[in-house]
Amino acid sequence: MNPLLEIDSLTVQFGGVPAVADLTLRIAAGETVALVGGSGAGKSTVALAVAGLVTPASGAIRFEGEELGAVGRRRRRELRRGMHLVFQDSYAALPPNMRVADIAAEPMVIHREGDAVSRRAAAVAALESVRLTPTATYLDRFAHELSGGQRQRVAFARALVARPRLLLADEPASGLDASLRLEIVDLMTELANTQDLAVVHITHDLALAARSCSTIVVMQDGRVVESGPTADVLSAPAHAYTAALVAAASG
Repeated sequence: MNPLLEIDSLTVQFGGVPAVADLTLRIAAGETVALVGGSGAGKSTVALAVAGLVTPASGAIRFEGEELGAVGRRRRRELRRGMHLVFQDSYAALPPNMRVADIAAEPMVIHREGDAVSRRAAAVAALESVRLTPTATYLDRFAHELSGGQRQRVAFARALVARPRLLLADEPASGLDASLRLEIVDLMTELANTQDLAVVHITHDLALAARSCSTIVVMQDGRVVESGPTADVLSAPAHAYTAALVAAASG
């Protein structure tokens, strides 16, 4: 099976300083992958490069077999409709002047899909799929009227309404209490299983990565230092940095 996302020798620099250096990664359709590492490891920069929000200095990113940097703007935009980035700070990411139903339907408006009736129906279905229930009670609320966990569910609904094949979730449980963190990562696992999504979970929390992903990729200083099936990486880490992360999570 061909990979859904292929990253080859990716380098991203800020002010001449590499944030990601010579990174290569393969992600299959339906696969759940955690990018794990401390602050400054380059995890979020990888997601931003895939989503087209930062420009790589070198390397190639292919999605569904097509290199994003080698196709025209229109085709690149079409390909990126198949992926969606969920940001860490849901409060900042959700428009404050829009109601929940309109926030969830926003990607359809951007891509000129459907009419007002079909968009609202799709928004309701997406909100139901992320367990924001009873959905009818949330449709006309604003983001500031929701809890942190509820806002993050709206962010996931907005991602799903565009029917992506790849979901990039950047620290989606950060800032939530322990029980809500577990709810959010379990939601990602459920969505991956029920909607055939490939999920990239960017996190510094090895325990959450182990709970949500079948594969772990460990990054340090912009480079991949270890990757493999979650159980293998956790039970027998091959790199000293991974071993330190495992020890810290166990302690």
